[in-house]
Amino acid sequence: MASLTLDAINTKVLKCEYAVRGEIVTLAQQLQQDLQANPGSHPFDEILYCNIGNPQSLGQQPITFFREVLALCDHPSILARSETEGLFSLNCAFSYETKDEYGPAEFVFESIGWSTSFSSCIDAIKRAQQILDQIPGKATGAYSHSQGIKGLRDTIAAGIEARDKFPADPNDIFLTDGASPAVHMMMQLLIGSEKDGIMCPIPQYPLYSASIALHGGTLVPYYLDEATGWGLEISELRKQLQAAKSWGINVRALVVINPGNPTGQVLAEGNQREIVDFCKEEGLVLLADEVYQENVYVADKKFHSFKKISRSMGYGEEDISIVSFQSVSKGYHGECGKRGGYMEVTGFRPEIREQIYKVASVNLCSNISGQILASLVMCPPKVGDDSYGSYSAEKDAILSSLARRAKTLEDALNSLEGVKCNKTEGAMYLFPRIHLPQKAIKAAEAAKTAPDAFYCRLLLNATGIVVVPGSGFGQPKLRPYGRLHKIRWEKPTFIKLNLS
Repeated sequence: MASLTLDAINTKVLKCEYAVRGEIVTLAQQLQQDLQANPGSHPFDEILYCNIGNPQSLGQQPITFFREVLALCDHPSILARSETEGLFSLNCAFSYETKDEYGPAEFVFESIGWSTSFSSCIDAIKRAQQILDQIPGKATGAYSHSQGIKGLRDTIAAGIEARDKFPADPNDIFLTDGASPAVHMMMQLLIGSEKDGIMCPIPQYPLYSASIALHGGTLVPYYLDEATGWGLEISELRKQLQAAKSWGINVRALVVINPGNPTGQVLAEGNQREIVDFCKEEGLVLLADEVYQENVYVADKKFHSFKKISRSMGYGEEDISIVSFQSVSKGYHGECGKRGGYMEVTGFRPEIREQIYKVASVNLCSNISGQILASLVMCPPKVGDDSYGSYSAEKDAILSSLARRAKTLEDALNSLEGVKCNKTEGAMYLFPRIHLPQKAIKAAEAAKTAPDAFYCRLLLNATGIVVVPGSGFGQPKLRPYGRLHKIRWEKPTFIKLNLS
């Protein structure tokens, strides 16, 4: 018998929980194996994974220009071949297949002779050549600088400047394997013991609670107001900060997720200014999760980075420390498996920057394909480029479809008895409140399961739909919620569950 037991492993690992890949997903994977081994063994034919933002697994196609550049960078010898231009200018176009009144139902490619033109192929070849010239040895299989390839960081900094209209320094950028490792790096830097606290929104993306637990810190919750569309009140921040201080917690940072995950709200610019002032006054590092910056679906809201907000208020490097997280996994690109992202680190002393670099160097570097994608995301084809027409058509089609799905699913949820869902302004999820009858709550108690997890399990067993219990995001367990990833839902169907 193996000698290692649960009692012997790191207690921080035991305390760590990550609901989006938790118990419900494990059950779904078992059901999927059952369906493969015994077709027809359940009242559904497939498992619909709505627990996590993973667009390409649900049919979203990658952006053609991005993939062409990646392919050329990974196999640069084909750049010298005469047939390359012809290969990349095949008559292949991005389009949709419309099935009903809700609009496009799925992504398809049709040979209609339009999108990837000869000239846009030349754009991809030029960009690949530019990128390869920035990589030592032109080798995407080699290690890079621990912060990422300098030329790619230059490109990303230029993209940030274009977005914010304020300067960006490539030396502030650390390229990472998605945003998650960047979050872990900052938690390693900020947390020394359980007396160190990180303020996080509730509901929150469980990456933060998991990372805080793994590094031995204390999560200091602040509660978003469901009644005001999951609003963030400064009075709530002050209340929770003072409570934490009274417990002897040294609060080091404030996490803000904008647009919100799982709640889907987009912060107003005035609210962001209040948050910046709060962090400045209290000496907190502002950890800005901005990975859904492209996913804003309402006309009266726009995304503004917290760095842009702080600079527009006249604050500089010496006034406030801000870490901004970005990822290639979300937005319209949905390149989750490529694991690309970055953090922009501003307002830190040189000696602190050295420590951040040391932590980054322990991991050697992030993967090169992810680094390339991050540069493409932040500096895509522009108006006037030959590839812009096809690129913008693909981007707009994806974002408009996401917005339509958000509204469709929001309306469907609100039409159901006992379900209430706030308006989705951005991101990729809906976070409805489910009102369960007392009999269902008692059944959950008898099963020694949280009511929301009990509901999600019944939903999965009856329909094959995988959602995440709200308690996995920090919501009180007697107020059931569930997170739904909307990428699959062009026209949602529901099976009513008898819980009474």
